Amino acid sequence: MFKRKYVVAMGLSLAAMLAMAGCGGSGDPAASPSGTDGATGQAVTLRVEGSTSVEPLMQIFKDKYNVAHPNVTIEITGNGSGNGISAAQKGTTDIGMSSRGLKEDETGLVPTTIAHDGIAIIVSKDNPVNALTTDQIAKIYKGEIKNWKEVGGNDAEINLVIREASSGTRGAFEELLGLEGENGTLVDEKNAAVMDATSGVIQTVKGNANAIGYVSFGSMGDDVKAVQVDGVTCSAETVKDGSYKIARPFLLITKEGANNADAQAFIDWILSDEGQAIVTDEKYVTVK
Repeated sequence: MFKRKYVVAMGLSLAAMLAMAGCGGSGDPAASPSGTDGATGQAVTLRVEGSTSVEPLMQIFKDKYNVAHPNVTIEITGNGSGNGISAAQKGTTDIGMSSRGLKEDETGLVPTTIAHDGIAIIVSKDNPVNALTTDQIAKIYKGEIKNWKEVGGNDAEINLVIREASSGTRGAFEELLGLEGENGTLVDEKNAAVMDATSGVIQTVKGNANAIGYVSFGSMGDDVKAVQVDGVTCSAETVKDGSYKIARPFLLITKEGANNADAQAFIDWILSDEGQAIVTDEKYVTVK
């Protein structure tokens, strides 16, 4: 009788141990609560690099995403669209950021549009000019219009502020304004101050009443003013309805065939209602 009771007890103990194991013990990926870590159920690090225009929005996405996914470490570096696209091609980053469309030779990549953005043409608040045409802007950047009095401003030399060659903002700006030539840019580079980040453009224009620059509308603060272009104010509404013509997409770039579940989960969340609500809150235009 004792032996029979012992066997039954051992059987019940074994069943209980198996049931506990089925619920997920320590070290078992199934034990992680849904939505608290990476798509793989483990702690992961995602590398993101590229456009300095997309970077501020991505930083906000990261902070919000980490609330529900604390085990996903997202490292973001703003070093220009060209660098982000190149890194995605080489596989040295999980996600590239670009504020321009891909070129014909930028192959083997999967672009995902996460937002749309206007490119604001900015001047100092001390500059009396409040509106320009696309033709005037193009001529200013070509060096054909050199004095503010030619466009209704003060009698002062126009100081050009531009972005570095790899900038997606610069690429989109020059494409949209017809400033791309067969042998390179038509911009009067030798008479322009080159900045390697959006913040540099804003600070330079802020401190120079005769300067003109271009930046992501979503990155603008109250330090400078955006001029109307062809009679249209740059805003989320005018970008969305197409009446403001100097606009471009914000892209996240992944390598074709990479099959990175955690990177895709982050991108999918950005495209969700929660992620797109952030796009709206930050003055950009949603993709939905």
